[in-house]
Amino acid sequence: MTIIPKVVRGGRRAAAEAASAAALRGAGLRLTGPRRLVLDVVRATDAHPTAEAIHQMVRRRLPRVSLGTVYRNLRLLVAEGLVKELPGPQARFDGNLREHHHFTCLACGRIADVDGPLTEPHSRALVSRVASSGGFSVTHHRIDFYGHCAACRRKGRGGAARRPPP
Repeated sequence: MTIIPKVVRGGRRAAAEAASAAALRGAGLRLTGPRRLVLDVVRATDAHPTAEAIHQMVRRRLPRVSLGTVYRNLRLLVAEGLVKELPGPQARFDGNLREHHHFTCLACGRIADVDGPLTEPHSRALVSRVASSGGFSVTHHRIDFYGHCAACRRKGRGGAARRPPP
């Protein structure tokens, strides 16, 4: 199992912005500056930011954008399948649309993407087994891992655990 790094820097920024614009047009959405920037921000990080964090990052380029505009655009992007919303005590957003799972640190709350043996094709086999065992029609699934990240363990915070979300 490996943590998936994700960074968009320098010359790749223009390509990422063009990809966001194409995704918005492909979904039939109007291309606005705030909408493209919200999508750019979510796609450019693997930190799974909150709406408030996304707002702060978007404001670096569009200082007058409101938090309400960010929330409206996030709802639209989630509804169109361009961004995933991660449930929990505070909603977080993920621009990685590939099938993957998450690790959440119980001490600091950091969420990291996890790739490994539970992804395709193993995941398909698990979904098939769940579906056939109960006659279910599985539309999607989520597998989450909880524990303590390396930084928190180094700081000695590996013992004070918050309860994982339901």
